[in-house]
Amino acid sequence: MNQHMSDIAPVDAAPKPRQKEPAPALLFEMIRSFVTLASTLNLSHAVAQLSSTRQTVRRHIQQLEDTMGAALFSIENRRYSLTKVGIEALPEARDILDRGKLWLDGKTRHADGMLRLSHEEPNGWCFHQQQQPLSLIWDGGSPMLQAALQAWTQSQGELESEAFRAMRPYMLVYRDSPNGWICTEVGEKSFYTQWWGWSNARSSIGRPLKLFPGGPEFENMLNFPFREVEATYGVRLDEVVTQIPREEGGAPVPLAYKRLLMAGRYPDKSFALIAAVDRSASVNIVGVDETFLREMPLDAKVTFGG
Repeated sequence: MNQHMSDIAPVDAAPKPRQKEPAPALLFEMIRSFVTLASTLNLSHAVAQLSSTRQTVRRHIQQLEDTMGAALFSIENRRYSLTKVGIEALPEARDILDRGKLWLDGKTRHADGMLRLSHEEPNGWCFHQQQQPLSLIWDGGSPMLQAALQAWTQSQGELESEAFRAMRPYMLVYRDSPNGWICTEVGEKSFYTQWWGWSNARSSIGRPLKLFPGGPEFENMLNFPFREVEATYGVRLDEVVTQIPREEGGAPVPLAYKRLLMAGRYPDKSFALIAAVDRSASVNIVGVDETFLREMPLDAKVTFGG
């Protein structure tokens, strides 16, 4: 039987690459439906929160599951529960929503590959945070932060290690809880104590992290560095420029500092987030000048003896 030459593929012909489908135009809304249903595990409650319809939410979930090739929920007696894939996908989905809203408002960007978060209120309050390369610790950085990083390496993250003993007075320690990160220890020589005073600093033990203006999405972004260190069991350096009162009810005062977060372990091997904070000697946040350094109180600094 005769066959056209174009119908016969060469023996060594490479397979055609599979065409990838573009992301759905309604991807953001689909993720929002997933996150809301995952939070409520009740279709009626999710529909009410989304001001949507049951058909729309079901369609969004089905589209996500079809695209991902796995079920996000299991349903038994009309009760929803997350599958293993759903549990693993949920944190990133929430992060996408939070970042998406902040990105749209111009509050989060990347600068030289590092995440920058900025928020300003009409009353003049502002908050700027940008991740920094660890090399900044060594390049004319803080001797205290240098010593903290060295102690972390020598201790292998063990909070009660002898290698950490000399640095404990300069540290803050946090524990994760259902109510968020809770401060469990404030060093008497820490930057936090120098700013607030010993009495106020000690009173912070046991309290969750304070909420900042900007709404829940902004709060979640503030938690992101903590969650990253918890997940990676690594270290992270951030620079923060903001305005905070030095006493309850006081006027906001310019503040610029660098914060080294380190993954640690309590004696029972549970996770401990160790923070070393020191006054900034220079501002390295894109779009922020050094006015904050000039206006920052001179006594707001760590006196480190080495």
